[in-house]
Amino acid sequence: MKITSVNNELIKEASKLLRGKYRDETGLFLLEGVKCVKEAIDSELEVVHIFSTEGFEEYPQRIEVTDAVISKISDAKSAPTVVAVAKQHIHKWSNSYKRVILLEGIKDPGNLGTILRTASAFSVDAVILYGNTVDMYNPKCVRSAVGNLWKIPVIKIKDIRELNGYELVSTLPKGNNVINLRDFKPADKTVIMFGSEAEGLSVELKQIADKSITVEMNNSVESLNLSVSASIVMYEVFN
Repeated sequence: MKITSVNNELIKEASKLLRGKYRDETGLFLLEGVKCVKEAIDSELEVVHIFSTEGFEEYPQRIEVTDAVISKISDAKSAPTVVAVAKQHIHKWSNSYKRVILLEGIKDPGNLGTILRTASAFSVDAVILYGNTVDMYNPKCVRSAVGNLWKIPVIKIKDIRELNGYELVSTLPKGNNVINLRDFKPADKTVIMFGSEAEGLSVELKQIADKSITVEMNNSVESLNLSVSASIVMYEVFN
């Protein structure tokens, strides 16, 4: 079987997964690129369809397509040779997690994907998405995570009281009662909280934080990219 038309019903359904609303409704998402798709299969993620212009002939889910069809179901600047449709992996919060980061109001999917990749690299137990944070299954986030999206539990929570029993640590600029990162020692069960680049953490999370930490920087630099600062913190605290 080879699909050559961008108006094929299967392709039209797959292309809808570029939109968050349809991902939420179906519980499906898109994987792009050879490395990402192969890692998903190796991780036993449930892959429903594999659309490819070449390769992957050994998989029963594989459907051969043209370059034009691949471009229809990808939002990458340069379309890959393979795009797959897979089922989202849903995790529930568990207080057995000890090394946790919380991300609030993150708007850039590329930043989110990079942070998830780093969290996986430094053995963070779980990542919490809180507030109006971008969809982790946004194609740009999936690409930025480079196959690490399903290797670490990512949980959405609505009530911060679910974190009772954890030391809550806010990340802030320099100020009174803010601990330099090098001087910080985490508790046995710690949640480090990061806000968006534009707005930082909400007043709510700042007020409930048990401690606040900052990354020491040269005074000539005002701030760091969120994914960079989060990487530094995770490396220093959890690695």
